[in-house]
Amino acid sequence: MTGTPDPTSEALDAVLKRFAERVKYIGVQHGLQGSDVDDLVQEVRLRLWKALESDERILSASATYIHRTAVSAALDVLRRRRARRETPVRLSRPSGLAMLGESPSADRMTEVVELQEMVGRAVDALIPARRSVIKMYLAGYGREEIADLLGWTEPKTRNLLYRGLADLREALTEMGIGPESLDD
Repeated sequence: MTGTPDPTSEALDAVLKRFAERVKYIGVQHGLQGSDVDDLVQEVRLRLWKALESDERILSASATYIHRTAVSAALDVLRRRRARRETPVRLSRPSGLAMLGESPSADRMTEVVELQEMVGRAVDALIPARRSVIKMYLAGYGREEIADLLGWTEPKTRNLLYRGLADLREALTEMGIGPESLDD
C-alpha cells in the first residue's frame, strides 16, 4: 500500500459528497429510513463505479444520471426489504431449527458463484463502449435510458448493445456456458 488514493475512489467520493443530500432525499421519498438510506448511498456508489468505470466519466456524470441511479437503487433496496419480509419462515427440520425459504445446496451455490465470475470476466473482456452498455443493460437499464444517460443516440446504443450481447454470448459459449448449462 503506497498510501496514494485511487483516482476512481476520489472521484466517487467527490460525486457522492456533491450529491449525498439528493440521494438521501430520494431514499426518504421512497420510504427508506436509517440504515436503508446508508445502504442506498453505498448502492449508488457501487453502481456508478460499475457503470462508469473511470474517474473522468464518474466526475462528468450529470445530476440526471445520479438521480436516476439513486431512484433505481432505492427501488432495489425496497424490493430486497420486501423480499426479506415476505420470505416465509418454516420449521422444516426435525431439530426444530427455523429455515428461511429454500436454500440451495453448497454445491449449487458454488456453481452460481463460479458462473457469475465467468460472466463477469466475459463482460470485462468486451471493448469499452460495449462493456459500458452491457453492464448498464444487465443492471436493468433500458436501451433508451442507456442512450440518454451516456449521451448517445438510440441507434448507436442499440447497435452497441446488440453487438455486445452477441460478443458476450459467443464468449460464454466458448467457455462452455449456454442455456443448457442452466437447466439443473
